[in-house]
Amino acid sequence: MNGNNPTLMRAIRGPIMLITIGALFAFDHMTEFSISRTWPAILIVLGLLSLGDHFSGPGSGYGGRRDPDVGGGQ
Repeated sequence: MNGNNPTLMRAIRGPIMLITIGALFAFDHMTEFSISRTWPAILIVLGLLSLGDHFSGPGSGYGGRRDPDVGGGQ
């Protein structure tokens, strides 16, 4: 394994988002930071996960370009 598994990035996206939202609600209840001030963290986490998906290699749905078959399948 080369560590760049695109299915791994897709598999951890949901749990990471749930952890992020849970942490933000915990900050809302335990500190003076309210959810109305910390919601941009969700966008940051989504952006980081999208970058990880983009750099996970071909076939990830983003940037996985393949060379066209110029030779006609020969």
